[in-house]
Amino acid sequence: MTLKSLASTKFNFIYYFLALFFLTSKSNLKAQCAGNDNAITICDISNNNSKTVNLFNLLGSSAITGGIWIDNLKTGGLNTSTGVLNVQSIRNSGVFTYTYMVNNGGCVDSSIVTVTVGGYTGVTSSNVTVCGDDNNFNLFQAFDGNFLRPQFGGVWSDNDGTGALSGNYFDATKVPYEQIYSFTYTIPAIGTCSQQSATVFVRTKKPAIPGSPLDLLLCNTDDLSLYKNLDLDTRLFGQDAGGIWTESGTGQLSGILDTTIDVQDIYNRFGAGTYTFTYTVIPESPVCIRKTAVFTIIIEDLLDFTGSTLVVNSDICEDDLPIATYQAVLRRGVMSIPNGSYLVSYNVTSGTSINSYTTLALFSSGVLNFIVNKTSIANATDYTVSVSNIVKENSLRLCINIIGSITDVLHVNPIPKINIGTLKVIAACKGFDIPVEISGNTNLSDGNYTIVYGLSGTNTIANQTATINVVSGVGSFLIPSNILPNIGNTTLSITRITNVLTGCTNAVTLTKGFDIKPLPDVAALKVNIPSICKRASVTVNLTGLGTLTNINVVYNISGANVLTNISVDLVVTSGNTSFTIPASSFNTVGTNVFTITSLVDNTNGCQAVVLNATANFSVFDLPVTPASNSFSVCKVDNPTIGDLIPSGNQFQWFDSPTSTTPLAPTILLISGTYYVKEVNSITGCQSSLTMINVVVNEVAKPTLNPNGEKFCGIDNPTLQELTNNVTYSDQLIWYDASISGNEIASTELIKEGVKYYGFNYSSSKSCFSEVLEVTASLANCDIVGDIFIPDGFSPNNDGINDTFRIKNIPFIYPDFSLEIFNRYGNLMFKGDENKPEWDGANSDYKVGIEGAAPNGVYFYVIKFNKGSLAPKQGKLYLNR
Repeated sequence: MTLKSLASTKFNFIYYFLALFFLTSKSNLKAQCAGNDNAITICDISNNNSKTVNLFNLLGSSAITGGIWIDNLKTGGLNTSTGVLNVQSIRNSGVFTYTYMVNNGGCVDSSIVTVTVGGYTGVTSSNVTVCGDDNNFNLFQAFDGNFLRPQFGGVWSDNDGTGALSGNYFDATKVPYEQIYSFTYTIPAIGTCSQQSATVFVRTKKPAIPGSPLDLLLCNTDDLSLYKNLDLDTRLFGQDAGGIWTESGTGQLSGILDTTIDVQDIYNRFGAGTYTFTYTVIPESPVCIRKTAVFTIIIEDLLDFTGSTLVVNSDICEDDLPIATYQAVLRRGVMSIPNGSYLVSYNVTSGTSINSYTTLALFSSGVLNFIVNKTSIANATDYTVSVSNIVKENSLRLCINIIGSITDVLHVNPIPKINIGTLKVIAACKGFDIPVEISGNTNLSDGNYTIVYGLSGTNTIANQTATINVVSGVGSFLIPSNILPNIGNTTLSITRITNVLTGCTNAVTLTKGFDIKPLPDVAALKVNIPSICKRASVTVNLTGLGTLTNINVVYNISGANVLTNISVDLVVTSGNTSFTIPASSFNTVGTNVFTITSLVDNTNGCQAVVLNATANFSVFDLPVTPASNSFSVCKVDNPTIGDLIPSGNQFQWFDSPTSTTPLAPTILLISGTYYVKEVNSITGCQSSLTMINVVVNEVAKPTLNPNGEKFCGIDNPTLQELTNNVTYSDQLIWYDASISGNEIASTELIKEGVKYYGFNYSSSKSCFSEVLEVTASLANCDIVGDIFIPDGFSPNNDGINDTFRIKNIPFIYPDFSLEIFNRYGNLMFKGDENKPEWDGANSDYKVGIEGAAPNGVYFYVIKFNKGSLAPKQGKLYLNR
């Protein structure tokens, strides 16, 4: 028993530590109570002796009873109490181990019996037949069941190269029948047991072949006279001769030898339907089964729906959509339609949208009813329902039925909606009819509508009716002056609107307040306009408007710039309002005169008498647009806005052509576009913007590759090797300090723990990058494969291989530890970087005479104590 065999599998890995424990125990107790390891080979498992192999007898005389047997590979053939192994119950050949463990009377021990089981391929049957239509014949069925079954794990071979073998299954449909084919089952040799094989001979038998039928599918409009003398044999292909035809009740076959039928007679007597005729073939061999082929005749009647009418009930208003159902009634035309279930295909069309549906409906006494699918009927519009096809349920559609035009239009009328429309009340002075306009967000189609409205406030009246005519979404009516006797605020409330044509009606909550006022008083009106810069907008301020809230002003401008009859609507707050005249109106420098020619109170449409409605203002010229050139800088120099030219208090810099906030001189520059303008400190006028491009050249900071600062000092790495571990774009230069440092040559050796400062330098940009700081390490020597571990030494003082020594391990793994044990688990030597070599007789752990370890196998455990490296175990041989 060796440690190498114990560590070969997951199970043996566990037994390695158990064995070490038992070895220690044996050393302490000086006993082998589980006997000795042994092995046995059994090649002929069919021998009856293979049923009872006593493994305990193989352990030797030192083995004591009362232990426990373990079936290491779960073969299932071992009696774990007696140690008797039934080899015939092991279903595969191979090498199997069984462990005997003892823990009795102070003795703890174990031994392993290795059993090599040879292959067994069984005994084949002498007469094996299979039907030629069997595509999955299991070749293991060809073995004689009176003998021991063959083992698993072997390989089947196709001796005749049929290509019909897959694993242990034979596909007889792939080879000619009435022939013998051989297949060999082979289990390879193992140990001293030779290869075993058995050959199966399989004869294929001809199956019954009923042929493939060609069914006859007809419409009653087809020429059935062509099939008055139809020979059924002509409707089969590839069938065996001598079969018998039977039928399903048409009376066409007079006996078992009759093969001729009259299809036209079948239709004349029985009408449309499905008729079947069965051809039966009896096989020649009893291993095959009889087979049948069914020839089917299907005759369908053509249906003519010409002249049919469709009515979809009924037209609705759109507010009935959630609860509406649509009953379609189809009445046949002049042609008779049989009662029964039919599949009705129809389209629901609205504009360019077409949705198709099919439903099952019952045709009874010439009338077919179905519910129109309402999924696509979701809005107020017209929907055309048209039938595209009607076929009997379960029909094969052998006839192309005549449908004609079967259609109806379903009207879903919109309810009038004006709640979110625009209600415009054109207020008037007292004593005039008030025009009201409804427009905007409504769904009103052209036509006549009636509305119900009321007034509240200073004028009150209810349930007034008016008729409006809507054209292109706009309708209007008049509130008569005789129901508006009082000055003051009045609210118009429309409560209902009804489409006169469709009758669709809708409640309304649309209101609008308006005032009945006398002429507005603007005697205190004042106009104030500040002077502006050329091509700037003008703000006109109006005061003294009293109680006005919404006005329309018409004005003129004369002088350097001219505008005529410009109208603007304004909201007035606390007698004041303002509005802006766009900058495009002022392109000429000079004096201008603003004059109001009309002022109307928009709340009632009354026009005021305008007094003191003029103002003068000037238009100043603009400074000259500054000149500037684009330039580039290095980002590491931290350039700012203050470095840009031109400079001075009259110049302002911006980062956007629409920005109004100047950039502070201390703001750092970035690559991009900047804008500068000059500002006149007296008039406040500003020049146009000048755009410059600023390029802030940035050189990418070099980046250290993962673990790029780590080297192995044995390799004497240079600074060039550190450069090779860095990603950079231009030229990498190393210095001994980040500021005012000295450049370091690439050939200089790297030093442990020293900081190096790398800069990426671009000659095309004349710029340096930010610094990369790297602290070098020379202890990256943790590759186990670089360490050679000898498997023995000879401490005989001849000067050659006198010590067990692992080269380079103190440098690569400075914290390592080394332990050496004898075969009994006793610690012989413990070393580290201060004591790395074992001479076979260490003074700290003396064993035997004068501390000299005897010749033999010893075991070592190396703990690297670095990173996540696992300890390494092994063995060595001492030979003096």
